Amino acid sequence: MSGACAAKASCQCRTVHCSAWCPRIRTPETHPPPRGADAFPAMWSRLPPAVLMLTASALFATMSLFVKLASPLHHAGELVFYRGLTGVVMMATLARWQGVPLATPVWMLHLRRSGSGSLALVCWFVALAGLPLATGVTMNYLSSLWMAAFMALTAALKGQFRQKLPAVLWVIAGFAGVVMVLRPAAAPSQWQAGLAGLCSGALAAVAYLQVAALGRSGEPAQRTVFYFTLSNVALGAAAMAIWGARPPWEQPWTDIAQVLAIGVLATLAQLALTQAYARGKALSNAALQYTGILFSALLGYLCFAEVPDSLSFAGMAIIALSGLGAQGLIRRPGRH
Repeated sequence: MSGACAAKASCQCRTVHCSAWCPRIRTPETHPPPRGADAFPAMWSRLPPAVLMLTASALFATMSLFVKLASPLHHAGELVFYRGLTGVVMMATLARWQGVPLATPVWMLHLRRSGSGSLALVCWFVALAGLPLATGVTMNYLSSLWMAAFMALTAALKGQFRQKLPAVLWVIAGFAGVVMVLRPAAAPSQWQAGLAGLCSGALAAVAYLQVAALGRSGEPAQRTVFYFTLSNVALGAAAMAIWGARPPWEQPWTDIAQVLAIGVLATLAQLALTQAYARGKALSNAALQYTGILFSALLGYLCFAEVPDSLSFAGMAIIALSGLGAQGLIRRPGRH
């Protein structure tokens, strides 16, 4: 989890930058609930929902750029640690400012949601490090396909497979797009990164199931995101203890700035995304969120001279369209 991912932890209505989209709608990285409309700075309320959604997509794409820039010097566990550390400070400050207590009566739900979401974030950061930027960001949009796959599997176990045939078709189309992006001719290292991206989407989908349960329990968005970022810190610290890491005081300030920017950009993107979904139309926002792929393709070209070929662009388009189709099915389960 888009963040594709911590932002998703706050959704009650709707996936890999990263960060809490509700399984009824989608995505990490990889969000927001109507209840959060009054939970964030008033400056967001003066912007149209479409502008907020485009801003969030651009911020998540920029965060992904910093993940890729920092990857040669920091392993994924380190990046998740710093991303979480920044988020913990920002969300704890926001919660205190708004008078939201951080103590929770449903810590087991938070543990399951935050654990699966943090693992998804690690896998996504691995994918970003090993794939072209636009391809890595596209991997963050697979959670809706995994949710549709889980939905179809559940229906099959209940003997209702034919009713979920549209979901199966979207899933098949989406993963055909994945094969087009990560074709067999790709280097083995890219396939490994691609598999990490697939795992990220699956884990994010599991996390969104817990997000729905947290929403039903009445947990506020600030608390959900706080525990998600706290889980990032714990998992990242464990990874750093195992694989090592340079202390911050031994690193150039430019390296520190890069890893801190990851957390700041992700948190700001979450705020914009939450406000967009609180005030805008879910389907319009879901469509606009896929502009993150275009933003990342532009950044990949400007910073790394990456130019996806026509087959990769076609695969990305198929993934985006399949994700939108799957989101529609997940949001309207009673119609199928």
